[in-house]
Amino acid sequence: MADKYIDAIQASNVTTNDEEVKMAVEKILNEHLEENMNANVWEFLFNTIDLTTLKSTDSPVSVSNFVERVNAFDEEFPQYKNVAAICVYPNFAQVVSTVLDVSKVNVACVSGCFPSSQSFIEVKVAETALAVDGGADEIDIVLNLGNFFDGDYEEVCDEIIELKSAARDCRLKVILETGALRTAENIRNASVLSLYSGADFLKTSTGKEYPGATPEAAYVMAQCIKEYYEKTGNMVGFKASGGVATTRDAVVYYTIIKEVLGEKWLTNEYFRLGASRLANNLLSDMVGKEVKFF
Repeated sequence: MADKYIDAIQASNVTTNDEEVKMAVEKILNEHLEENMNANVWEFLFNTIDLTTLKSTDSPVSVSNFVERVNAFDEEFPQYKNVAAICVYPNFAQVVSTVLDVSKVNVACVSGCFPSSQSFIEVKVAETALAVDGGADEIDIVLNLGNFFDGDYEEVCDEIIELKSAARDCRLKVILETGALRTAENIRNASVLSLYSGADFLKTSTGKEYPGATPEAAYVMAQCIKEYYEKTGNMVGFKASGGVATTRDAVVYYTIIKEVLGEKWLTNEYFRLGASRLANNLLSDMVGKEVKFF
């Protein structure tokens, strides 16, 4: 029975050669990055941000204040679309959903014992269900890296499937933690397992213990999403997170997704950037002067 996981991985034609990936990314960025460094792209990217606060010092008051800045954005910058979502720890889902006044901004919660994914599955399921009950629209979980590196793919997939069920109608983003996976082969394998377990999004990183997003990881993940779409007809989103701070960083990921997956993926339904610092940097470029709004 467990062979089906190996079969799914072996059926993938996505490259696992790190040098090939590096060269492919360099080619894309050399040919297309500068053409995407413009105001229209910046405005689009602002509307893809999962504005994130994941601090040990987060509190009901600090999270409420964080949400109020998003509320105020619509009044102070009516010419721009707001961020895509506010991303918090699951215990703050109800705070965000209560304070949030603006439409079209979702409530996203990390869950499943983020960022380590180390706990009992019962705890992860309960945490996810509580986040949904609190008003979450989106759930971000971390792939079980320990089981993955042990080669226990069945356990990895069963956990994703169980948390997808606990998330009910919420979109499930599976964080691969690409800084821990490191190689194109590991990233490809983790992507395939997550896709076939029902992930609605593949996300690069937690931004915590390991290095964050890289263009190379994004390229491999995008190729896996493309292959999965061609085989199944199911569109799965992509989210870059961890160290995505500058406008140029954001445009790099936009360029890779545009060239690998195409215009169809260039909506905030299928493309996200997890960030805290990026919002002010993008906004500054959009208005043409330094802004520290968030």
